[in-house]
This record gives sequence, C-alpha cells and structure tokens, in this order.
Amino acid sequence: MTRRYFALYLTLTPGIGGRTVTRVLNRNDMLSRSPEAFLSLSPEALREEYGLRLDAAERIAASGKAGAAKVLDEQKRLVALGVTLVTQADAHYPSVIEEMDPDPPNVLFFYGNHKLLSANTYSVLSSRNTSLAGLDEIEKLTEDGVLKGEVLVSSDNRPEYQRSALVPLRWGAPRILCLDRGLFEVLGPDLKDEPFRAARLWRYQFDPTTDLVISPFRPEAKFSGVNNQVRDRLVACLSRRLDFVEIAPTGNMEKLAKLALKAGRAVRVSDRSINYRRLKEIGAEVISV
Repeated sequence: MTRRYFALYLTLTPGIGGRTVTRVLNRNDMLSRSPEAFLSLSPEALREEYGLRLDAAERIAASGKAGAAKVLDEQKRLVALGVTLVTQADAHYPSVIEEMDPDPPNVLFFYGNHKLLSANTYSVLSSRNTSLAGLDEIEKLTEDGVLKGEVLVSSDNRPEYQRSALVPLRWGAPRILCLDRGLFEVLGPDLKDEPFRAARLWRYQFDPTTDLVISPFRPEAKFSGVNNQVRDRLVACLSRRLDFVEIAPTGNMEKLAKLALKAGRAVRVSDRSINYRRLKEIGAEVISV
C-alpha cells in the first residue's frame, strides 16, 4: 500500500480528521511502520500510540486491510480525474500557508493548475453584507490585480467572493478557488461544472488547465459548522497580498487582516472600513475611495 493511498484511506475514514491523519503519517514515518503494520494493530494500540478516538480505532481495527481495499475505487476515481491529496506531513505542502497560519488545514485536495501556487497571488476580501459600492470596489481592485499579471485567490458562494471570481474569467486569466465543501459537491461528479451560475456566462465548464481549486474537506463533503471560516483562512493564507474593502469590527475578516500583518504580508484596507485607522496603525496601507 502506497503512502498516498494510505493517506486517502485515513482521510475518508469517519471519525478521523486532518490533524489525526498527519499525526498517524508522522508517527509511522518515525517508527518506520508500514501501513499494513498499522492496520494490524489492536484498538488499544491505536488509541495509545496514535491518540485515535475509540470509535475510529475500533472501526479501523475491525475493517483492517479489507476496509482499506474498499478505498481503491475512490482512489482510482480521484487519480483518473487528476485530483491530488496533500497532507501537512508531505514535503510539498504549500509553504505559503504554513508561513502565515499557526494551525493550517492538515489535509488539502487539489484539482487543476498547481503552477498557480508559485504565482504572485492576491485576494480581495470583504465581510458579509458588503454595500453595492463596496462590491463595485471589489471588482475594481480585482481587475487592477489581473491587469498586473497577479493571480486571484477567491471562492464561490458569497456575493463578495463571486464578484471577484468573475473578473479573471472576463480577461481569460487564471484564478485559485478555495471551497467550503468537497470538490464533487461544488464541481459535480465529473469536476466539470463552473461553481456558480454567473460564471457560466463566461465559461460553461470549469477549466483545470487554467484554474486551481483547493478544498480542505472530503470530496463528497457538504457544508457544515465553521467550514466557511476554514475557507476564508485558506484564501487569506494563499494570498501574498490581501486587499480588504469593508471589514466588520472584531469579525473574521479583521482577524485575518491582523494575522496577515503579523506574518509580514502586504495588507491594504479601504477607507470604507470604519476600523481602517486601527489597521493602518499596525501596518496596513490605506486605499482611498
């Protein structure tokens, strides 16, 4: 069993989160323990040596190698479609994320143009219920970046994200989209759907040779809990420059702006934000409307 296949098996096992996947892989590396040897351990050993929850340990011990073999069809499907799984235990986990996030997503699914990870990236972010004038500014700032040859990092299911994500399509430029659900849930079973209706006016099918989609959730996962905050954080961490338009005080976007400034990222904030002066004091550049 290959390491990549074993990582996928762990990721798809109910009761095992991304942090546990990374912990298991790292410990196996340290002990030179093969996936097959791991799967032969008792529930007690899995709990004691790897810190697995009781239900997950019992499920793995009961299914063993036969349970891992059932993942083969899913692996073949993902490989055939060009989906790549990366864990934080892998050397090629994006360093741009780890440089900013002290607690990054431990598992990421990639689909599309991986070369964009090394591009000069930027994002244009804004809190929920952004004004119409704010949405117009999002579009303008996004277009400025596209015309400079920068690569936008955005998402698909809020007006603030959709307004920016459409701009590269109009110019035939690449973009990175981060999801708060699984790849199949957003792009469809064949990963061919553009993720939201307005985008289909410019391009009927998603183009993996141009764009890159990243999800920290299982391929079939639906939205739940705080997925949107995980997504927002991923968008921010993948951006080498972050522009903020309208930031709600003490909200998630303000937290991301401060996190980016602490990491030494270039941060700009529009004077539409009522708290722009406070962010200016800690290093943000002000964008005057």
